Amino acid sequence: MQNRMKKNQLNEEQITEILIKASVGNIATINKNGYPYVVPVHFIYYGGKVYIHGLLIGEKISNIKLNEKVCFETYYLKGYILDEKPCDVNTEYESVVITGTASIVSDYNLKEIVLDKIVEKYTPNLTETKLPSNMIKGTGVIEVIIKEITGKYYK
Repeated sequence: MQNRMKKNQLNEEQITEILIKASVGNIATINKNGYPYVVPVHFIYYGGKVYIHGLLIGEKISNIKLNEKVCFETYYLKGYILDEKPCDVNTEYESVVITGTASIVSDYNLKEIVLDKIVEKYTPNLTETKLPSNMIKGTGVIEVIIKEITGKYYK
């Protein structure tokens, strides 16, 4: 880690706040050829884990089935720090990086809870709407178990 960033670490409470308020994250998986594959995703932070929803098939699902190791990242861009010298322009931000393992959730009850929480986060006006059973069964949910988590800020 860069020496100057050692003092810019977020604490656990600040990391949790970012994971709750951030609307988009990026998950990196490893494909069958050994290359990273990164995609933006909507997610929730629940029970100390990250949950992502999407299709039941696709490259990130295939990659997770081949290799459970993942990296997840999200950030909150606060603005730009402008200076008269181009090399001194910077960004004010808070970010979280997680390494861990991912799996596809098969438990119907957990999927329902996670999908309800995703509705609550992204479309709170629909929180009281009951999700149809076929939608719950037909939606892919990825669970990321956190092995290591770091948070940084710069201002």
